[in-house]
Amino acid sequence: MSTNLSSGIVGLPNVGKSTLFNALTRKGVPSENYPFCTIDPSVGIVTVNDPRLQVLSDLSSSKKLIYAMISFVDIAGLVKGAAQGEGLGNQFLSHIRETDAIAQVVRCFEDDQVIHVSGRIDPLDDIEVITLELILADLQMAENSLIKVEKQLKSKKDLQPSVNFLQKAKTHLDQSLPMRSCPLTDEEMEIAKKYPFITLKKVLYIANVGENDLPSMENPLVERVRTFAEKEGSIVVPVCARLEEELSQLSEEESKEYLDTLGLEQSGLDRIVKATFDLLGLITFLTTGEIETRAWTIRKGMTAAEAAGKIHSDIEKGFIRAEVVSYNDMVQYKGRVGAREAGKARAEGRDYIVKDGDVILFFHN
Repeated sequence: MSTNLSSGIVGLPNVGKSTLFNALTRKGVPSENYPFCTIDPSVGIVTVNDPRLQVLSDLSSSKKLIYAMISFVDIAGLVKGAAQGEGLGNQFLSHIRETDAIAQVVRCFEDDQVIHVSGRIDPLDDIEVITLELILADLQMAENSLIKVEKQLKSKKDLQPSVNFLQKAKTHLDQSLPMRSCPLTDEEMEIAKKYPFITLKKVLYIANVGENDLPSMENPLVERVRTFAEKEGSIVVPVCARLEEELSQLSEEESKEYLDTLGLEQSGLDRIVKATFDLLGLITFLTTGEIETRAWTIRKGMTAAEAAGKIHSDIEKGFIRAEVVSYNDMVQYKGRVGAREAGKARAEGRDYIVKDGDVILFFHN
């Protein structure tokens, strides 16, 4: 996984996908009220709002702040038959295959002014249409890969596990089931990594609600999406794309004031980013000094040596030890020197499991 996390935003035409994308990334993608408004995927890079960085930066008198990043890829509006080339056909598929997760925007608001591609508002039907298109695309890939690997099997007998896996995947997808619901052994999971199955990716459902649903963002349509998502182990984040669009036009201070008046603690963007981190099992460790204070994104369970490798492969290779201070201790003892004097700076070895908010100084050859 690259240090820059990416999430592909998918959804049927007119569910509020481009409106939300514009708001998330403050990027001017047209969001007119008709299908296929987004043809080429637009990529917006968003900084992950983390107040801890400013606090550490003040303690270290850092010259610059570098936040963690997440890329949102806005993928063309899907329609029924896309896998067979309907609408914009297969163009969008390669873009989805390259992302870490899928954020599916589903319409959970009624508005006679905004046409729905199927003529009625039914978020579960929308989810089914999109999921089926992605399943069909995966099925096509599994079939093509199987033909190729079976040919190679004649001379390379060690490919038998790959053939078995692809046959199992094909059978599962043939039943209109996504790959994430296919029970795979550890060995099969390793083989699966060689094939970019879209439906193996984790999904975040973004329930787009109307302004009349603020501040709770709950309604019977959202509830139906949540019940569905719980069954497949996915996460639902209700947002109001219209509100996010308004917030994106305001300064940080004005945006916070506006959220306060609505009785909301966080913007939809902050909640989407946090949910994406949770979904993918990601955490942030921090480095701080006079040059910069920086957030680094890693997977939960990574060791100190692997975390060092995120900064530079040479640091991982020449790893001697990591000096770790928790964020809270850094604040309480006013920096690393104070934390050391209070006995709160720990020397950890290569195999130390990094925790969210660890402030680390790496020593290496």
